[in-house]
Amino acid sequence: MACRGIRGATSVDANDAESIITATQELLERIVAANGLAVEDVAGVIFTATPDLDVAYPARAAREMGWVHTPLLCTQEMTVADSLPRCIRVLVFWNTDRPPAQIRHVYLGRARALRPDLVEDRNHD
Repeated sequence: MACRGIRGATSVDANDAESIITATQELLERIVAANGLAVEDVAGVIFTATPDLDVAYPARAAREMGWVHTPLLCTQEMTVADSLPRCIRVLVFWNTDRPPAQIRHVYLGRARALRPDLVEDRNHD
């Protein structure tokens, strides 16, 4: 069994806790559904948020979904000119036998523009 990374990102319209938590939960739910993963197979998750999102930790969304035994880490991204504002990114480390080509990455909202090569019709919101 290997530990594979699942990438994902989403965007929010406002810097408020409800928007951050709701968008992050939707992103995690879509990643789970797209890959058929079980939470007990998740080795850990790294969340990042752009500097303009500073009122709630995106990891709180996972805790509220019941991911209580999963190691979670939140970090703030560096400021880069012309970067996508109000963006939350996630890197899920998943213990699986699937090869990399079978991993489904999920990009929602304005974050679809970050990796259009990985966006599939089922990822559109």
